[in-house]
Amino acid sequence: MSDLRHECGIAAIYHLPSAEPSPLCPSQGPEAISRLMPRMLLDIQNRGQLSAGMTSYSPARSQLIDTHRELGSVAEVFRLSHRGKAEALMQQYEGRAAIGHVRYATCGEEDRSYAQPFERHHLQKRKWFSFGFNGQLANYAHLRQALLADDDHHLARTTDTEIMMHEISREMSGDLRPSLVEIMRSVASKFDGAYSIALVNALGEMLVARDPLGIKPVSYAIEGPLFAAASESVALLNLGFEQDSIRSLEPGEVITIVDNQIQVERFIDSPRRAHCFFEWIYFANVASDIDGRSVYLSRKSLGEELARLETLKIDADTIVVPVPDTSKGAADAMAYQLGVPSVEGLIRNRYTGRTFIEGGAGRKDKAAAKYTPLRDVLEGKRILLVEDSIVRSTTMRVLVDKIREVGRAREIHVRVACPPIVAPCFYGIDMSTISELFAPEFVQEGVDMEKVYAAMAKDLGADSLRYLPVESIARAIDRPQSDLCQACITGDYPTPAGQHLYDIAVVNDASGTKVRAYESEEARV
Repeated sequence: MSDLRHECGIAAIYHLPSAEPSPLCPSQGPEAISRLMPRMLLDIQNRGQLSAGMTSYSPARSQLIDTHRELGSVAEVFRLSHRGKAEALMQQYEGRAAIGHVRYATCGEEDRSYAQPFERHHLQKRKWFSFGFNGQLANYAHLRQALLADDDHHLARTTDTEIMMHEISREMSGDLRPSLVEIMRSVASKFDGAYSIALVNALGEMLVARDPLGIKPVSYAIEGPLFAAASESVALLNLGFEQDSIRSLEPGEVITIVDNQIQVERFIDSPRRAHCFFEWIYFANVASDIDGRSVYLSRKSLGEELARLETLKIDADTIVVPVPDTSKGAADAMAYQLGVPSVEGLIRNRYTGRTFIEGGAGRKDKAAAKYTPLRDVLEGKRILLVEDSIVRSTTMRVLVDKIREVGRAREIHVRVACPPIVAPCFYGIDMSTISELFAPEFVQEGVDMEKVYAAMAKDLGADSLRYLPVESIARAIDRPQSDLCQACITGDYPTPAGQHLYDIAVVNDASGTKVRAYESEEARV
């Protein structure tokens, strides 16, 4: 599903003053715990490859908090292929605390000024802070309009991250001295959407928070004097934290480190859960646990669901082929249940660059370069081609063509471990308009799904196509549907602003307007 753009990821780490340093601490000591940040970001690199950065805190330097951020992958930004340059960066940004971020642009532009963390300088240490953010505010346009209409404000960027920075700053204006929790409580009352936040200030205070619906994931661990948090548990596990010590931050909860004390508390009521189901389907690292559910086991269950619903007559020439890499768990499980081989008939070239940055023909060309069919494996076979989802269909069209022409497959039957994507996402996944999606043109109310699937297969050049039904997702993730955000497959959004944007998107699509819903005039109301 490389034609779907990634979201973002956050990370945080803090070594409290202690006579006994954590065994996970780097050899340079607790005051250099920031050296672990690039390693953490590498483990969540799957969440964004456009830019990366970190802010560290050290009371031993004049620049109490200092930020390094650039366009590029984690390895590029932190010069990890050059030992001398990497060591110079680590020395410059050594500190007892750090936050980090990897980004893909769901709004805003692709230049360095949009890379996170965002740092706000101020003469007063309590007002000097830096933060990173994963998610998207559905009421971004309304908040931006309100800020610009208030007094003489100016916004330099078209991103909700800047909106959040200004809203946080306003809570500290003048002589106000709210606590970090109070700041979070106040700004959360204005935000509609998905967000996980990591913040550090020049007093050495840290905050990690999760939105009240828990749309975006956050995991954390505390062992002795060491605290760490990240968008995914794999980043903590690979640091050396015991798996039993890693927990999910609950929706509406915040972790603060103030006066060398770690507190976990609720900052806002959580009326319901709305965890993004795409975390388990595609986004998250297969080694992660999200809200207590293994990503791998969820994908395995999706494959079992595919097998249970399979109607194709299996013969000696039938094989299952996963689209690398995120569909492999589902494909292997499907093949096992059906009693047929799961083989690597497609080899992914991992060095072709960031496919999702390219648009239009560029994305198609990148997708064609990324996958190589193995003729010796595919020739003459009836192939069950398993994909985790189809969003824009760019990659799937290329794959079907290459498997048939280069691989010389006899039949290609596409199986999708997800229901049809029929609605945009306004919470941090870059699929913002109905017109860019593959399925809505085919999936119409009252039309028999068998006819829909036949039309889709013909359009893609496949012999047949099947999706999972909506109810399969909750079974695979082992959570009730009411605990999941499934807006992109149902059109039912968990927040008022999200639903409002969808209504705008439907009108725009009907009128042929290509503008994204949150850029429409109606979104400012």
